[in-house]
Amino acid sequence: MDRPWLTGFFKEPVEGPIWLGQTNLAGDGQADLKNHGGPDKAVLAYAADHYPAWRAELDRSDLPYGAFGENFTIAGLVEETVCIGDVYAVGEARVQVSQPRQPCWKIARRWRIKDLTARVQATGRTGWYFRVLAEGYVQPGLPVTLLERPFPQWTVTRAGEIMRDRRDNPVAAAELAACPLLSTNWRESLSPR
Repeated sequence: MDRPWLTGFFKEPVEGPIWLGQTNLAGDGQADLKNHGGPDKAVLAYAADHYPAWRAELDRSDLPYGAFGENFTIAGLVEETVCIGDVYAVGEARVQVSQPRQPCWKIARRWRIKDLTARVQATGRTGWYFRVLAEGYVQPGLPVTLLERPFPQWTVTRAGEIMRDRRDNPVAAAELAACPLLSTNWRESLSPR
């Protein structure tokens, strides 16, 4: 845990409008572009509703929003209710849910809790990614308004469970892979070889 590392994981709150482009927020970046970022993972969202549980479980009353590396901490949305393909208005921008997040080792490294990545995965409190359909200015405090829900059967929770169990349930994996609004990477990973 003490070796040097590169990350874009340390997030700080912003004030006022900030530009949301096709691949990220202005001033944000990802250190590992092989596994993070790109058009299907332009914005990482995380449920504000998860923070009370994490603060209690980790005994960290000071755990700030952004602690899980997210760009947007959103109240009122959770993995059980957000669906692949959902389109939301956020300020001038329009974003679409592209895939669940698969948490990486950097969560554990950031907070120096060895099993934190595994705990995030096990709880299903992983977050999800947005692709950007329409660029525009966003800012803290704006409503995140659902505009479209083309695939209500594919909640982030269900999609994450299928990805984890894809070898044991190839039929469900193939069904999810057929969802045209799922990220390209996930469709390729779920497709039968």
